[in-house]
Amino acid sequence: MTICPKCNTELPDTATTCYNCGTQIQAVENRFLKQVDINNNSNMKAIASLGKYTVYEHQQDLSCDEHCIGAYFAKEMNVKKRQVLVTLNNNSTKIQAGAMQWVFGDVESETGLGSGIKAVGNLLKGAVASMVTSETAVKPLYKGTGLVMFEPTYKHIILEDVASWGEEGVVLDDGIFLACDTQLTEKVVDKGWSATLGSNKGCFNLCLSGHGIAVLECPIPREELIEFNLNNDTLKIDGSMAIMWSKSLQFTVERSSKSLIGSMFNKEGLVNVYRGTGKVLMAPTIAGTLMNEGLNPVANASKGPLDKFQTSISD
Repeated sequence: MTICPKCNTELPDTATTCYNCGTQIQAVENRFLKQVDINNNSNMKAIASLGKYTVYEHQQDLSCDEHCIGAYFAKEMNVKKRQVLVTLNNNSTKIQAGAMQWVFGDVESETGLGSGIKAVGNLLKGAVASMVTSETAVKPLYKGTGLVMFEPTYKHIILEDVASWGEEGVVLDDGIFLACDTQLTEKVVDKGWSATLGSNKGCFNLCLSGHGIAVLECPIPREELIEFNLNNDTLKIDGSMAIMWSKSLQFTVERSSKSLIGSMFNKEGLVNVYRGTGKVLMAPTIAGTLMNEGLNPVANASKGPLDKFQTSISD
């Protein structure tokens, strides 16, 4: 939520004018954006924006250090660094520990654990959650009026409206959470006993619910993802390629065929099954069946002259 600086009315993050007193909310944001010239060399380009979050993309890596060779090949593959800018207007955001690069304006940071016995309890709860998921035990809160820039990443950034995933919220795959609005509720959910026995991704995941924006990191771009809308339907995926799904869906790990022999001969084995009404966002090119070494033609190809040359050098 955004708080009007004049009358303290709670407003949506997308509001530009207070409907109570008419104060221009956007004017406060622009004051900080003008004082920090992010596009001073035209190398950073804003590619997405939702709520208080804006994603900037470096058109090329202009740095010159020991990583410049890797940067050159990244540029040839059109792989670019991205950063998330958070524009705070008397509100707050929660981020992964270590994700902040710089802060500008009247912005304070706190652990969000509270104080006294409550802080100890929240810390223990966060430590347990971090052991069963890939998230940090403490997610710092940044609140006030100003700008917060995240560290650059080669991963693609997804800005997601959590409310669009249903009242129960959205379940995230391990390691994709980057930041979210503080009014969102986060909890660790159990996939169930079948996932514990049959899935290689663990049986616990982070779930976000409520009204607000979540910032996520994904190894592949948003336009490459497949979104399934289930209406009392069943979706079966061979591999852990679903990066997020509605909490309202029932998740199980089952045999691909009704019979054990059938599952053996179709070479699919176990599949992730989503039943009910909700959404599933799938990354089709994340390591799945065809990416396994046994079925990957690249992995089974004979070594070329360069490989033989490198082998001879190592010998």
